[in-house]
Amino acid sequence: MSPDNRVLVERLLKAFESKDLEAALACFADDALLFDPHYPTPEMRGKAAIRAGFEFIFGIVRQPGFTIRHFWTGDHNGALEVDTHHVLADDTEARFPQVFVFEIGDGLIRRFQAYVPYPPPAAEGGVAV
Repeated sequence: MSPDNRVLVERLLKAFESKDLEAALACFADDALLFDPHYPTPEMRGKAAIRAGFEFIFGIVRQPGFTIRHFWTGDHNGALEVDTHHVLADDTEARFPQVFVFEIGDGLIRRFQAYVPYPPPAAEGGVAV
């Protein structure tokens, strides 16, 4: 297990919970991939795209929150299971579990991908896409 990887990922989560955009972006490589189905554009490649995604989410989530349930890490990759608890801008709460898989290179996150235990939104006609 690489403790440095865990420190980096926890730094990202804390920056996200604090809505500190610059600190969150500093955790990523310039050409990193962030994939999260909660964003309007789930696949965000590069810091400019990640910045735009975070700015969108920070606009609709008043208080982000994560509690780590499990954390696994190797030399250059790992995964964590979290209980997500966000307070949205309209004061409603969003609670759901999710898993993040990550890859790290040169001390920065190169890929960070979210997996959720529910299907994507249904397309027109009720068929999940």
